[in-house]
Amino acid sequence: MHLLPLTLLFYSSYTLLSVQAGTAKIGESCNQGENRLQAGTFQFWSECDSQAYCGPGGTCVKKGCRKDDFPFGYAPGDHIPDKCPRGQFCPDEEDKCQDLLPVNSDCQLNRDDECEAPPNFKELADTTGRGLNVNGSVCLNSKCMWANKTLGVSCTVENTPYIAYGKGGEFIDIVSRGDCHLGLYCDAATGLCITEKNLGDACTADKEFVWTDLEVYQGLRHVS
Repeated sequence: MHLLPLTLLFYSSYTLLSVQAGTAKIGESCNQGENRLQAGTFQFWSECDSQAYCGPGGTCVKKGCRKDDFPFGYAPGDHIPDKCPRGQFCPDEEDKCQDLLPVNSDCQLNRDDECEAPPNFKELADTTGRGLNVNGSVCLNSKCMWANKTLGVSCTVENTPYIAYGKGGEFIDIVSRGDCHLGLYCDAATGLCITEKNLGDACTADKEFVWTDLEVYQGLRHVS
């Protein structure tokens, strides 16, 4: 697993954003230096096609694991790599399963599932479908953390700018995440955990709200 730096360059080309994998097939040459997160989507990309990863020898190798239930790039009848067992994860490169990472370890963007759960994970785990953490662990600014910061305590925030599209065209959608306990959010201005707000309260970001109904949350996100 190789951590890749975030890029703040944005491109409006639909062709660029829609590319999900390279074209080199298993056994063909590749360059690991070309591995990257695509601008705007932050999706992992390599010179190899969807069924291979770029090995250390500069050759595309058949993927050894998968992180998605329904991976892209496989036709009916193709062999699909297995998902990793409990206690392990499949990195973005999908080369092989690795053990979960201890707190403060390096992790990949939005890969909370790479991080080892805290002892009280049942108390901290987000079960709302909002993607706040995985089993009480969160990957922020490329570091594994536990989502256990309490009210008024200093917290860590990560803001990631994605390219999105609406009726008015292209715009930047900033996803802001933190390591506060459930029911709190990390306020970027103060750097402290603050209690989530109720509908009707003044706010500056979606993360500040208490969402008790996932369908309502998704619906409001869709029209916002």
